[in-house]
Amino acid sequence: MNQQTQQTPLQLTPFFQALVDHKGSDLHLKVASPPKIRISGVLTPLDHPPLTPQQAEEWITETMDADTRRKFADTNEADYSISLHGLGRFRANAFRARGTVALICRRVADTPLTLEQLGVPSVISELALHSRGMVLVTGPTGSGKTTTLGGMVDLINTTKPVHVLTIEDPIEILHADKVASINQRELRLDTTDFSVALRAAMRQDPDVILIGEMRDVETVRAAASAAETGHFVMSTLHTTDAAETVNRIIDFFPPSEQKQIRLALAASLKGIVCQRLVPKADGTGRVCAMEVLVNTSRIAEAIADPDKTHGIVDIVAEGRHYGMQTFDQHLVDLTMSGQITVAAAKAASTNPHDLAVQLKRAGMSPQVVDAA
Repeated sequence: MNQQTQQTPLQLTPFFQALVDHKGSDLHLKVASPPKIRISGVLTPLDHPPLTPQQAEEWITETMDADTRRKFADTNEADYSISLHGLGRFRANAFRARGTVALICRRVADTPLTLEQLGVPSVISELALHSRGMVLVTGPTGSGKTTTLGGMVDLINTTKPVHVLTIEDPIEILHADKVASINQRELRLDTTDFSVALRAAMRQDPDVILIGEMRDVETVRAAASAAETGHFVMSTLHTTDAAETVNRIIDFFPPSEQKQIRLALAASLKGIVCQRLVPKADGTGRVCAMEVLVNTSRIAEAIADPDKTHGIVDIVAEGRHYGMQTFDQHLVDLTMSGQITVAAAKAASTNPHDLAVQLKRAGMSPQVVDAA
């Protein structure tokens, strides 16, 4: 992914400015619609006339360098990043829809937020400081996976004199060396793909390897091998909860290899953190609800034995002593503390009926729960 650093204003700069001013996450541009920004998960149109095809073509291609323009002309889509002086960095994807050009830009952080600033459970810090094994952060696009991983890398960077190697698509959060030494590699700019970079990583003396996303069996196999051979590996998956994450990793492999990967995962996995963003009760933004799995002996047994894997959900629910929690347990906590509403909790819940039962047991008025 190429990065365009703009010192002079673009014609799109006012829209990026509005995104920053409103603390939005994404900018959407398409023909025949006004520019829109996503604020607290909701797309909101800006006060601007709908874009014409000529405006969209001119304004969007202005954000690209020559190489990106050539790729866009050849393939009708392009990934790149934009850095605007005084406004920050943005991950961009340009594409054509019904013959006209469109652009989606995600605002990304220049520097990491600490885990303390993020307000995540203390067990996340414990998972981040393992010397070997694998930790996975999962959730849908836009659920804050990169932000959580950035906080975990920052904790390592602040406390451990190790070599951290990241392989990302694109690099979103920039890390300056503190106690650790950090090398960040970007797909297409610094390396061909995740699996190629992972093979090369074994010759680069890493202690910690961050893989932006595990997309295919080769990457999963290389990551599992690195975790087994004494490295600490962090990565992401687009899965909804801990049990699905385990099943997704196993399903990457053909049946003849699944027993082996089950045993490897049971031995090397340290934890899984699953995320969903839920609107705050006061309307000021969103809060991160988390499901956390910690690999205890019971979890390892459930991963290794296909007849017991279905029991992972119950083990997580019973594992609060180890820092584990299900989504619904965390949603109950967030609701009882007033951070989110009952309606928002139900909308984000894995099982709304069970959540309602848990809220009533926690002392929430049955009338309030049933009315939401």
